[in-house]
Amino acid sequence: MGDTPQYLVFENVEQVRKHVAPLRAEGHTLVTTNGCFDLIHAGHIRYLSEAAAEGDILVVGINSDASVRKLKGPDRPVQSEKDRALIVAGLKSVSCSFLFGEDDPRAFLEVLKPDVHVKGGDYGEDIIEKPVVEAYGGKISIVSFVPGRSTSEILRGIRGEKT
Repeated sequence: MGDTPQYLVFENVEQVRKHVAPLRAEGHTLVTTNGCFDLIHAGHIRYLSEAAAEGDILVVGINSDASVRKLKGPDRPVQSEKDRALIVAGLKSVSCSFLFGEDDPRAFLEVLKPDVHVKGGDYGEDIIEKPVVEAYGGKISIVSFVPGRSTSEILRGIRGEKT
């Protein structure tokens, strides 16, 4: 049937840095993005596919359960941080994922220094990551956004709430 797939999920950014260092030394382009990824939907798939097209290695930072609760409210996340990290790492476009506990990605960007950091089209050019990324010569890329596709909307539908 073939080889068992390898899902690369790291517990922290330092493990990711060690993993990608030899690949970067070979000239591979590192792309990062981040998010909660609580329930994977069509918008996530498009977003991650477009992010992967920006380079050779796509690393996805997954917000910890505690940071998701702070960002999204007490009913979130629906799935555990370990499950969310494994699901995202299992997607074809993703090279690996890791967990981070901060409210935003600036700390991990300082460590990884990606060539490109990607945000979805629901963000504008003036994002908090921009000064960090541009300070070391990286670039920010804003990819498309799929309106009407969000975990919050899916959950409202499941609960029978009007959207």
